[in-house]
Amino acid sequence: MTKAFDRPWHKQYPVEIAPSFEYDQKPLHQYLIESGDVYADVKALHFMGKEMTYSEVLYETKQFAEYVQQLGLNKGDRVAIMLPNTPQSVIAYYGVLMAGGIVVQTNPLYMERELAYQLNDSGAKMIVCLDILYPKVASVKSETELEHVIITGIKDYLPFPKNLLYPIIQKRQYAMVVKPEQSHDTHLWHHILQHSSGDFTPVDIDPMEDLALLQYTGGTTGYPKGVMLTHYNLVANTQMANNWLYKSKKGEQSVLGILPFFHVYGMTAVMNLSVMMGTKMILLPKFEPIDVLKTIDKQKPTLFPGAPTIYIALLNHPKLKNYDLSSIEACLSGSAPLPVDVQEKFEKVTGGKLVEGYGLTETSPVTHSNLVWGKRVSGSIGIPYPDTDAKIVNLEDNDTAVIGEIGEIAIKGPQVMKGYWNREDDTADVLSEDGWFRTGDIGYMDEDGYFYVVDRKKDMIIAGGFNIYPREVEEVLYELDAIQEVVVAGIPDPYRGETVKAYIVKRQDHEISEEELDAFCRKNMAAYKVPRKYEFRNELPKTAVGKILRRALVDEEKKKQSEKEPV
Repeated sequence: MTKAFDRPWHKQYPVEIAPSFEYDQKPLHQYLIESGDVYADVKALHFMGKEMTYSEVLYETKQFAEYVQQLGLNKGDRVAIMLPNTPQSVIAYYGVLMAGGIVVQTNPLYMERELAYQLNDSGAKMIVCLDILYPKVASVKSETELEHVIITGIKDYLPFPKNLLYPIIQKRQYAMVVKPEQSHDTHLWHHILQHSSGDFTPVDIDPMEDLALLQYTGGTTGYPKGVMLTHYNLVANTQMANNWLYKSKKGEQSVLGILPFFHVYGMTAVMNLSVMMGTKMILLPKFEPIDVLKTIDKQKPTLFPGAPTIYIALLNHPKLKNYDLSSIEACLSGSAPLPVDVQEKFEKVTGGKLVEGYGLTETSPVTHSNLVWGKRVSGSIGIPYPDTDAKIVNLEDNDTAVIGEIGEIAIKGPQVMKGYWNREDDTADVLSEDGWFRTGDIGYMDEDGYFYVVDRKKDMIIAGGFNIYPREVEEVLYELDAIQEVVVAGIPDPYRGETVKAYIVKRQDHEISEEELDAFCRKNMAAYKVPRKYEFRNELPKTAVGKILRRALVDEEKKKQSEKEPV
């Protein structure tokens, strides 16, 4: 551990946040068991008109745990969950943990090749999926170690008459009708609830050592890696988030669940935090701006974890003024840098606080955040969470950098992963023996302990011998009213090695030319940073949680150039 004087961020903590806490030595699912007792009659879930109390969610979770144990699930077996944000995603997640299994969160958008890779890499024994995803699972099942498939549908938790109408809508929307039948290796959700009493067998869990989750990295470069997160990793990070939100009272809040639970950010900041606090989750299976606006107006959530692209889409919706968003008290933004302009506008619309934070899959995920109620610094990812050490490592000699010096951000704390699944070499590359995790992000720390991310190490552009950090260029471009979204990337250039290109989505009813962009950039940044190319697009490629896929654009550019080269 670094010395106390090496943690200037502690001076920024309000009196309500202690620099260090005692974290619960308990399995993650114990929170649901406790909330099912203490908050038995409190609404736990709202889903498209359907509501469930904590006691109801706990009972069905116990039923699920009992059923998978009867199927042969043993301690340490992996179970893939391939679901959007639905009651089933919560029940299956905690049910697997209660049964002693390890959850493997699986993106419902995966194609067969991606799905087969993750199932094989994790060695998943079972999978829980939506009915419309079952054909994908069935097509790869023989290539994997899957023994059982559990199938559910959106209609399973819709109130009458939506549950009768939804299959018609589903057929029209997806041009498919899937009617799986109960068998020895295919199991229907309603069958599980009809044939289980909830009498599962408790499993001894060592929170410090036993895994709760295999969370696969985005895989934008190379094959995705399974991040091993223990029960203690997730418990600690959830408690850290709860302490950060010290004004939020248990049992009285409601959280908007747009961030997908199959992403570690949504899993911790929405699902685990809500269950620990005994608060209601308002679930939306996919992000549609108009649906979000209507939901906030009607359901009045108080907490709204999200990503910049989500807030940007809401601010730019033509019907924004028709809806009341004043219930929002606090928003934690992650997954990508939060433009200052977006922060200010969203706070004006809601009257709540929107702060930028930072984290990685390997850290459960949150490590830094600006204070929700206290000092915050625009453009900064904030200060480290309690019991979280952070430092900047010099890129040349690996020594700890001085204040203000740019280097790689390193993290140490109880939320840092155990390692990568079956990848000892990859683990050793980023995780030192004394617990320091090298993030791969480039940044610096100021004298008050606030950290700044300049960019990903791999995204740094080297053009004509100059180091260019895309975020610097993006922040300048975001100052223009005509720009809704922008991402800057380095593309191959025969003269400069790399050159700067900006991919831009314009706001509705706004126009701007390349000449105007070039003049504005040259006025506001050094000449070598100015984009040499601009491309206007209707949308930018993103992950399910709203993070713009810069690397996908770079790969797209390389492919274009290779096709132009003579054979």
